[in-house]
Amino acid sequence: MAGSRAEKKEQTRQALLDTTIELVDDRSFGSISLREVARGAGIVPTAFYRHFASMEDLGVTLVEDAMRVLRGALREARRDLAGRGMPTARDSLAILLKKVKSDEKQFRFLVREQHGGVTEVRRAIGTELRLLSRELAIDLARTPALVAWEAEDLEVAADLIVTIMMTAVAELLDGDGRESSERSLVARAEKQLVMVFLGMAQWRTNG
Repeated sequence: MAGSRAEKKEQTRQALLDTTIELVDDRSFGSISLREVARGAGIVPTAFYRHFASMEDLGVTLVEDAMRVLRGALREARRDLAGRGMPTARDSLAILLKKVKSDEKQFRFLVREQHGGVTEVRRAIGTELRLLSRELAIDLARTPALVAWEAEDLEVAADLIVTIMMTAVAELLDGDGRESSERSLVARAEKQLVMVFLGMAQWRTNG
């Protein structure tokens, strides 16, 4: 019985998250109400607080879930980095953009709220992106060509890569859906990443 209650609670919690992702597909998070979310999940508004302390708490949870998807995509894109040397820009972008298409609503939420009006959500995205850059910097440190780099320089390079990736995601989501436009977007992002990789290959930390 206890197990079924726990399962029911988890199902309701997930329903609240799913409803919110649907609502923010074409609206900002700050524009939706607790009452709307509760109604969509099939519960009364007061029951919302059994699952989240506030709408801001729910928003931060959405950020964590969406960033988990993004982190998985980027982790796949840089898999075996240490063994292969510098990542291939085209392969990394292809993996990322495939993930964007399969989880479009979560990525749209991240892109829209990265500079949105709800402070807690915006800060959570900033924190998660910084953590993502640090993870990438650790992977870069395992690359033979970068083994002598200082941690600060690796984090700067990682920030550039993550920024290019996030910009590509935003442009893809805002695009017109045409294959030619997507190819142009990917080619531009690939060129930017290649420039970063080439610059990293020439960089001297004491230069």
